[in-house]
Amino acid sequence: MAIDPVCGMTVVPGEAPGGSATHDGTSYHFCHPRCRERFVAAPGSFLGGRRPTLVMPSMPEKGSDPVSYTCPMHPEIVRPGPGACPICGMDLEPIVATGETGESPELRAMTRRFWISAALSTPVLVLGMAERLPLVQLVLATPVVTWGGWPFLERGWASIVNRRLNMFTLIAMGITAAFGYSVASVAVNPHHPHVYFEAAAVITTLVLLGQVLELRARGATAGAIKALLGLAPKTARRVGSDGQEDDVPLEHVRVGDTLRVRPGEKIPVDGVVLSGRSAVDESMVTGEALPAEKGEGSGVTGGTLNRSGTFLMRAERVGKDTLLARIVQSVAVAQRSRAPIQRVADAVSAWFVPIIIVIAGLTALGWGMLGPEPRLVHALSSAVAVLIIACPCALGLATPMSIMVATGRGAGVGVLVRDAAALEVLGRVDVLVVDKTGTLTEGKPALTSVTAAPGFSEDEVLALAAAVERGSEHPLAAAIVAGASGRNVPTLAATSFSSFVGRGVVGRVGDVEVVVGEERFLRERGIGVDPLLEVASAIRREGNTVLFVATGNRPAGIVSVADRIKDSAPRAVAELAGLGIRIVMLTGDHVSTADAVARSLGITEVQAGVSPEQKGEAVDRLRAQGHVVAMAGDGINDAPALAVADVGIAMGTGTDVAIETAAITLVQGDLQGIVRARRLSRATLRNVRQNLFLAFVYNVVAVPLAAAGLLNPMIASAAMSLSSVSVIGNALRLRRVAL
Repeated sequence: MAIDPVCGMTVVPGEAPGGSATHDGTSYHFCHPRCRERFVAAPGSFLGGRRPTLVMPSMPEKGSDPVSYTCPMHPEIVRPGPGACPICGMDLEPIVATGETGESPELRAMTRRFWISAALSTPVLVLGMAERLPLVQLVLATPVVTWGGWPFLERGWASIVNRRLNMFTLIAMGITAAFGYSVASVAVNPHHPHVYFEAAAVITTLVLLGQVLELRARGATAGAIKALLGLAPKTARRVGSDGQEDDVPLEHVRVGDTLRVRPGEKIPVDGVVLSGRSAVDESMVTGEALPAEKGEGSGVTGGTLNRSGTFLMRAERVGKDTLLARIVQSVAVAQRSRAPIQRVADAVSAWFVPIIIVIAGLTALGWGMLGPEPRLVHALSSAVAVLIIACPCALGLATPMSIMVATGRGAGVGVLVRDAAALEVLGRVDVLVVDKTGTLTEGKPALTSVTAAPGFSEDEVLALAAAVERGSEHPLAAAIVAGASGRNVPTLAATSFSSFVGRGVVGRVGDVEVVVGEERFLRERGIGVDPLLEVASAIRREGNTVLFVATGNRPAGIVSVADRIKDSAPRAVAELAGLGIRIVMLTGDHVSTADAVARSLGITEVQAGVSPEQKGEAVDRLRAQGHVVAMAGDGINDAPALAVADVGIAMGTGTDVAIETAAITLVQGDLQGIVRARRLSRATLRNVRQNLFLAFVYNVVAVPLAAAGLLNPMIASAAMSLSSVSVIGNALRLRRVAL
């Protein structure tokens, strides 16, 4: 049986909001229906103290309200609107930030409470220091505590009811103790009371100031998402079937629409250039500073900037299906994920507040029994200082804030992180396994030659190969089909198509079975290729990929395809080696072709002719040897290895299966992105450790000082507020880290 950790009710099966689910297809459970809006969790994840797994709802369409709100410290908390976290009491924030600028409603409300409370607290402080007019102090302090401090009192009470003690428990106890004691003192001895109205009022005001500063700083952590959302234009220029052009809202653009993009305009949605040429600035989503040349047939991305020239494009992905929307969604998911290092803070936080309450009680008891006169006054002052100075909020924010800023920074340079754990592990990777096609090479191979066996013509061999390869999404298949079209080879239709990932394809053309694939694949099917081996070896030595074509169990010929090495690959391989990372190439291609590519890049470890399953097994073997392994690939055949690696890295130019399986996606499909991701990982871990150090040292030093009576409660309040702000401020430095 699983139990909701907040309300204590039994968790029951349910469907995720909007039918959303993770890529692994697991089912999800909820708390009792009355808390349904709060938790979305994997079955049994409440057991054993493990955290629930958040399932992200779909990103809201432009112009709509965010679907759900969550807590930055407890991402398992999901609610349909703003409010306070039932675990830590912090203000919830949208799961997916909006592109709107300006203050949030929570920040505006907290700011208003602060300024009014500050105006009332100032005379209370002056009168308190002069020990004059206690009744006037009572009148002025009451609205500060009861109205200005109401959010803290409410959250403190909720923490007790929910049995989830947090920072607001301590704040509410401190304010209530100081104010309640003062009221009682005035009631018992109205002429010469010992009052702490100034402490209660000023503490409330300073905590409000801390909340205002914290909300402003937390808003800055969403800057990356807001910048990405701000890339999308509000309108698009649609060209009708009659040639009439009209500006329409972006939400009205549909797949298949023809759009005109003029110089200086942002491209509205993802699509393909129909006519015209231009240079497009894609730096915000790829990190590449140089504009990319676009012409007829080129793909363009929504939100990127058209620098020069005008062109017509066909809309292919709109709304939440665009690359920009998917990037925003990926960043939002990553920002709410938990890094393993967070377990340190979680373990401490679970015991922190109860320990602080015990320390405050012992402090009051010690001063009350052994302190100087007036003992009760000293006991109250020291105990309140202990309650106020202790701030588990800074400890809880140490990791989430760094993760939020880091994932946003990564998105700005084309490195999309799916979860914080991958970002943490990447810094420890010592072996990088890479695929060849689409990872080290362009992934856009071109047909180079066709060799026919006796009894067949070159056009016949190419026509048969193209007929069955039309059903495959592999880059080599696309090259064969494009090559057949370029040579004006007659188009043939294939039926009964079957794909054997990483090995070959089979189909029927007319009444004959046609097989296209590697040498081993044909031999497994009883087809001999010995007459063609000498020609195949010569082609491979030139670095080309060879595919054998057979029909009716007879070898018909060879088609060869060449894939150019990416311009950035040599530099990226050299930099990764310089970082102490061992590089291993795994490819399904023939050993001769693989060796040719490896030699040109300086890669010494190559395993060629491996199947998708063997790629996964190779990664497993490396992990069993004690290595931390990252796998970079772009195709369906890489998915098994991406899934079993410590960190799976997908090329953004690859298939959706690879991208969904990987923990990190490189938007530009460039290995240089791995170098950036590695630097980001190390900078993030360094930043998290700094935050944890600040939070731990702050409490280790401050609590004993407060217990010793060396801290005034008002000073303790100011220090407590600034501790959280200092942690967030340190996390924000990641926005400027060099990648």
